[in-house]
Amino acid sequence: MKNAVLSGTGLYRPPHVITNAELVQAFNAYADLQNAQHADRIAAGELPAMVHSSVEFIEKASGIRQRYVLDKDGVLDPTRMKPRFAPRPDEALSLMAEIAVAAGREAIAAAGKQPDEVDAVLCAAANMQRAYPAMACEIQAALGCGGYGFDMNVACSSATFAIEQAVNAVRTGSARCVLVVNPEITSAHLEWRDRDCHFIFGDVCTAVIVEAEDTATGADRWQVLGTKLVTQYSNNIRNNAGFLNRCEDTDPDARDKTFRQEGRKVFKEVVPMAAEHIEQHLHTLGFEPTQVRRFWLHQANLGMNQLVLKRLVGQDVGDDLAPIILSEYANTASAGSIIAFHEHHADLQAGDLGVICSFGAGYSVGSVVLRRVGAGR
Repeated sequence: MKNAVLSGTGLYRPPHVITNAELVQAFNAYADLQNAQHADRIAAGELPAMVHSSVEFIEKASGIRQRYVLDKDGVLDPTRMKPRFAPRPDEALSLMAEIAVAAGREAIAAAGKQPDEVDAVLCAAANMQRAYPAMACEIQAALGCGGYGFDMNVACSSATFAIEQAVNAVRTGSARCVLVVNPEITSAHLEWRDRDCHFIFGDVCTAVIVEAEDTATGADRWQVLGTKLVTQYSNNIRNNAGFLNRCEDTDPDARDKTFRQEGRKVFKEVVPMAAEHIEQHLHTLGFEPTQVRRFWLHQANLGMNQLVLKRLVGQDVGDDLAPIILSEYANTASAGSIIAFHEHHADLQAGDLGVICSFGAGYSVGSVVLRRVGAGR
């Protein structure tokens, strides 16, 4: 069994930023339009009036201050409140593949590899642009990689679940060098018209190279000491959009066809689940949480991450132990923990331990325990 290392990361960041103030202005304009349109029913008690959002509400609830998006105008249009993407012909590169190729090229270069040295591509994300052909196959062709590719979806844990598949492929010899890409166009599955969640998500794409340690050429190498996955069924985070909708004669714009969650239940149930998962994983490898130099956690909610870490190490912790990228990127589904790793790992030294962990719909929790190989900066 070969040792696997994580040897390069990449990040595609969209060109447009939506601040909380801009988002609140658009949402409140939408709410005013809806209240005016349904004034008679609201007065009769048939419908509740829509309540305004606020910057203070968003930041207190989440720690988010802005988000990157692929399209800004459509989201901020009070008569639309969703991105506006132009359809592309079949022979053109798909939008999801486009951002994955950008992040993938950066990860391949960071690992000191050429695209044709990559012999597997895993596209792992909370949503796929289409059913087939697989996005991974399109990304593989656009980059010039060999081997095979496939798509996988485990919601916000897609990246860590895919890393385990990549590690297993390397260890068993079915691949030498695997590219994992996480193109998250979450602006398209977010219900921007729902006050409880309209601020949560942003767009991004991350990429990771996992390869055999004996063929790794890059200076920035992290030995994968172990991976651990768990799922537990829950309806508290759900999206009913799917290929059967057209056969059910349901409204494609109905509320259940976009992201929705029971936020308080998710917080209460996922925090202990994630903390216990990380602690057990570390114990199986002979480590205590206090020996970990850095945790790169799923970026969904500031309070959730703080409580997970407090359960693990017994005290409040700062950004040095557990970096937070929420304020800039918002929740980027499976990409969040990888962004945190991408932006906050260069200062660690040889021998330092780190944990990448995601948690999300399913419920699903995935963790990757790493040890730095070679000197940090």
